Amino acid sequence: MTFGAALVALVVVGLRLMGNAGAVVRPSTLTAIMVGAAVCALAWFALVVLSFVALRPQRLSQTGQVVAGIVAGVLCVSVMAPFAVTAGYMRTASQTLDAVMAPVAGTTPSPIRAEDPWDGRQRVNFLLVGGDAAGNRVGVRTDSMTVASVNIATGNTVLFSLPRNLQYVRFPSSSPLHKVFPNGFNDEGQGLLNSVWYYADNNPQVMGGKNKGAQALKDAIGYTLGLHIDYYAMVDMFGFAAMIDALGGLDIRVERDIKWGGHFGTAGTIKAGYRRLSGEEVLWYGRSRVDSDDFSRMSRQRCVIGALAQQATPSKVLTNFTRIAAAARHMFRTDIPRDLLEHLVPLGMKVRSAKITSLQFVPPLIYTGNPDWDKIRQLTKKAIRESMADQGPIAATASPMGTAGTASASASDSPGASPSSTPSSTPSSSPSPSRTPLLADAGGKKTPTPNDKAAQSLAELCGF
Repeated sequence: MTFGAALVALVVVGLRLMGNAGAVVRPSTLTAIMVGAAVCALAWFALVVLSFVALRPQRLSQTGQVVAGIVAGVLCVSVMAPFAVTAGYMRTASQTLDAVMAPVAGTTPSPIRAEDPWDGRQRVNFLLVGGDAAGNRVGVRTDSMTVASVNIATGNTVLFSLPRNLQYVRFPSSSPLHKVFPNGFNDEGQGLLNSVWYYADNNPQVMGGKNKGAQALKDAIGYTLGLHIDYYAMVDMFGFAAMIDALGGLDIRVERDIKWGGHFGTAGTIKAGYRRLSGEEVLWYGRSRVDSDDFSRMSRQRCVIGALAQQATPSKVLTNFTRIAAAARHMFRTDIPRDLLEHLVPLGMKVRSAKITSLQFVPPLIYTGNPDWDKIRQLTKKAIRESMADQGPIAATASPMGTAGTASASASDSPGASPSSTPSSTPSSSPSPSRTPLLADAGGKKTPTPNDKAAQSLAELCGF
């Protein structure tokens, strides 16, 4: 009766979890599964031992008793092992999630309401950052920056890639850096986007506290795109390589030979073709600039993101769970609240089977040395509008904001206001070489860069 009741309870719990995949990652669920697995393991052990005793093995010969004891021991281990492994997995998962999603010191995550975890939003915007804090570098440099704008209802996603050498980004008036750099970020005389995090972390007196690099970068990129960046996730480059190895590598179409290592590519070459790459190869496939440039590297990085999204199947994750968890502890940093994770899981499952398009703001579309901020925002709106096209007609006033509302964004916005999809009223001018014909953008403004660049699917770009 006891085991029958336990089996019925397991079936009921399994059916409930199948209907709500996100519930699996709740701390209470993980603890319940861990305790339940331990109890079941002990119960099976007790059942085997009691059954063995009830059969009175002492009636057997000495040899028979030894053989029977060995058989009983093997049975005990065999029936306990699956439950012990399950309990171990749940403990590892809980510890990993707690470590990765621990709040930054001095911050308090906003409470998540179960009935409306997205707080009325139609879209949620994640900043995905690839950081390099290797031993030969001082501080964190964000070498890869992509915003994933996700439609909550459908999972349709647009990836916006921003180059590391985008210069003189602006900040909203709510950011402390707006007063320091009213005409655009120009630290070290260049003002590269990949230095914003580093500058904020190294100037806590300006930011009003320590560890404000992520918020500064969210402010800058959100204001640039006309989006509110809800959350960020930072991946350490070398931890990422360890995770790819834990998954067994990634299958990627390499369009041409990629040399890597130093300035001349002396460490090795990733040959062209459809290949399974190791963690180190994936890392350098996305990072190498030998015989290439930042913009080509950005294209390869988004193909890596797409390949990972497609190939990190549940079966692969479960098979290599312990190694992946170990890599994740040293790889991730995020401000996503722990309580939001159960709602993020079903959203992630939607994204895997939804339409994913990509747009990168690189030459000749955008001059990174003197960006046309107005144009960036209009292209952002257009890409999101096209991503939503399969939902029916889109109103002319539709906003890609990650938060509710359509407040306008300009260089003189009110303190505390979030930047919206409305283009800035005072964009910087773009360079206009005399030999480059001027084209009209969506707002009728003349610009030397093309305007017909649409967001493309990753299948088209990367040959999935």
